[in-house]
Amino acid sequence: MAQAHTDAQQDPALLRRLLRAKDRMDAASHEAWPVKRLAEVSGVSEAHFARSFKQAFGIPPHRYLLTRRIEQATTLLRDTDLPIIEIAYATGWESLGTFGRIFRDITGQSPSALRRHAQATAPQQQLDRVPACVLKAAQRPDLVTAVSEKRRQLAAGTNPSPTNNKER
Repeated sequence: MAQAHTDAQQDPALLRRLLRAKDRMDAASHEAWPVKRLAEVSGVSEAHFARSFKQAFGIPPHRYLLTRRIEQATTLLRDTDLPIIEIAYATGWESLGTFGRIFRDITGQSPSALRRHAQATAPQQQLDRVPACVLKAAQRPDLVTAVSEKRRQLAAGTNPSPTNNKER
C-alpha cells in the first residue's frame, strides 16, 4: 500500500488524470458520478482510480462529491430563497429525505436550521465580508452633490463666500 501511495504522488500523468476527473465532478456535481464513470474519464481501472483518488486527495471520490454538493447547497440555502426541495434536486440529490439526512450528518444541522441561522446572522455576516474601505466610502457624504449644490447657490447669489466678496 505504501508503494501505491508513492506511485500516486510521483506519477504526474496519473495526477493529471485524477485532477481531470475531479474537475469534471466540480463542474457538474449535480450529475451522477459512479466510480466507473470517473475511472473512464481518468483512463484507469475502477479499483486503481478509487485507490489513487483517495491517496492523492485524502478522501474517497464519493465523499468528495457529497462534500461538493453540500457546499453548493449551503450556499444556495444562505444566499437564495429557493425552496429546500429545489435546492436538493439542483445539487444532485434524488430525494429530499436523503439530502436532509446527509446534510445533517455532514453539517450537524438540518437545511432549514442552517437557513434560519444564516438569515438571522445575515446582516452582520454581509458587513463582515465587505472591506472596511468600501464601508467607509459608502458612509461618506455625496461630495459631488454637495459641491454642485454650493455652485448652484453661488450662481444664484444666495450664499456668497468671503473670497467672492473680495473679488467684487
